[in-house]
Amino acid sequence: MVFLLAIIAGLADVVGGLLPFFARTKNISMRYVLAFAAGTVIAAAFFELLPESKVEDNWMYLGLGFFVYYLIEKGLELHACGERECEARGVSWITVVGMASDNIIDGIGIGVGFIVNPILGVLITLAVIAHEVPQGMATTLIMKDAGYKLNRIIPTLIFAGVLYPAGVAISGFVPERFLGPAIAFVAGVFIYVGASALMHEAHKSFNFKVILVLLMGAGLALGLRFLE
Repeated sequence: MVFLLAIIAGLADVVGGLLPFFARTKNISMRYVLAFAAGTVIAAAFFELLPESKVEDNWMYLGLGFFVYYLIEKGLELHACGERECEARGVSWITVVGMASDNIIDGIGIGVGFIVNPILGVLITLAVIAHEVPQGMATTLIMKDAGYKLNRIIPTLIFAGVLYPAGVAISGFVPERFLGPAIAFVAGVFIYVGASALMHEAHKSFNFKVILVLLMGAGLALGLRFLE
């Protein structure tokens, strides 16, 4: 069951990456997709992962997850720009691998969450799907801008999707005493991805509908908590 969840999460990455190849998606505002993903991911971290992680004992791992992913993202920008100010739009295999690196963390989160509580594993999977669809789209758009063709983009998306089952496999080796810290770490990653990356991109200019869509995403995660 848990590997099925990982496969579904991986397919979300691939499907999201294929969406820019369909003309109809040009009429879809990316801001709404990002806003919904931000609400879902942040709410999942606050309402589900933190209570399950016993954050009062594992607060350090929460901060560690946040800042480790921050350093990964800024390291990619350093690779693209050096020390000068720029918009990091360049792409290389280092950049692509870095963008997909959080998939292993997400896969571990799905596996660890499922061990603690199967419903938690499902909720983490839904939060992962919510932010992987726009990430897959971003991967494709960046690679297209860099001149990559479909025959190079699809293997990259598949590689990113395979990292979820890999993360789930790794989660099987996590000792029971580290389950809480692992969930806290994933919560920190989710908070950074949702608040810094997704929410920031969605709110580059004020739009009341974007706020409503973000709250809808949060409401979905909160609703699943009550459903549990």
